[in-house]
Amino acid sequence: MNAAADLCASERAEFQAFVNRHVQPQAERFDAEERIPGSLIEQVGRAGYLGYAIPANHGGQGNGVLAWGFLNEEIGRGCSSLRSLLTVHGMVCHALQRWAGDAARAHWLPRLAAGRAIGAFALSEPHCGSDAHGVETTARALDDGFVLEGRKKWISFGQTADVFLVFARCEGQPAAFLVERAAAGVEIAPVHGLLGLRGSMVADIRLDGCRVDRTALVGGIGLGLHVAGWALDLGRYSVAWGCVGIAQGCVDASVRYAGQRRQSGALLKDHQLVRRMMTEMIVNVRAARLLCVDAGQLREARDPRAMLQTSIAKYFSARTAARAARDAVQIHGANGCTADYPVARYFRDAKIMEIIEGSAEIHQIAIAGDPEVGA
Repeated sequence: MNAAADLCASERAEFQAFVNRHVQPQAERFDAEERIPGSLIEQVGRAGYLGYAIPANHGGQGNGVLAWGFLNEEIGRGCSSLRSLLTVHGMVCHALQRWAGDAARAHWLPRLAAGRAIGAFALSEPHCGSDAHGVETTARALDDGFVLEGRKKWISFGQTADVFLVFARCEGQPAAFLVERAAAGVEIAPVHGLLGLRGSMVADIRLDGCRVDRTALVGGIGLGLHVAGWALDLGRYSVAWGCVGIAQGCVDASVRYAGQRRQSGALLKDHQLVRRMMTEMIVNVRAARLLCVDAGQLREARDPRAMLQTSIAKYFSARTAARAARDAVQIHGANGCTADYPVARYFRDAKIMEIIEGSAEIHQIAIAGDPEVGA
């Protein structure tokens, strides 16, 4: 961990300064208004964070996935809704790098890397979550392109994205397509009143006779599951680091509060049971970060064990964030149930983390059944 931390020390300091100045002071407002201002998204783009891990030859920063992980942690500490932009935008970029044709890569990756365009991942539907096998959206082949029909649900940053990576069934086989927001037949409806990640500008997307040309096909007909799996693996990595950010935010908030609040004649930090809760938080957040670092190093080495380690990191980090947020609210008492303190938002956001990019139960099944376990 020390070598990895030293490697990313300057980057982490930069990320922390950006979050402390531009994100954390406004996070409660983003949550209440259920939106991230376009001006902040532009700032994130100008800072290079939307293209941080995209190769330089495609207009990105060309930095490693480990440093990108620390970026996800810091943004997640400040505002999980903004961190979800890194996730879905990164998933689209990751999929295009691996699976898109030369024309699509040349057109979209420089725009996405610079933040001149925002990408959203459109897999989930009313009757299926992150299950590419179960999509009901269809694509019908034409001589010069495809016609898409269907509905996508729970699409993060769907309210503002410029391009969607849409998964559909074409000729009975899974396929992925790039669909521009401005395309005829695309209807976008905002989703409000979510439990957590309220600022992530979630939308329902309807595709009604939406026509795209042949270059919109990503990876080829029949390869949709591979495209989705490739992207979702990166999404789990991003969310795992974001969970570490939530948990660290809970530690920071609890340390501040327990060092100021008095109860029964003593500071909260001097009560043994409060110390127990804080110790559990501190130890688990460091363990979760180590799991994420391990996943990042394996990914950078292109080690085949990286996918399993990413799943382990996501599972443990999500559970750590949920427990840390629960205890942070408990330490804050009634104050922890108000918007005056960040722990109420952390609590709601942490619950979402146990669901997105594979629920805790899905990871329990997958991890125990992985042939690499014990290797």
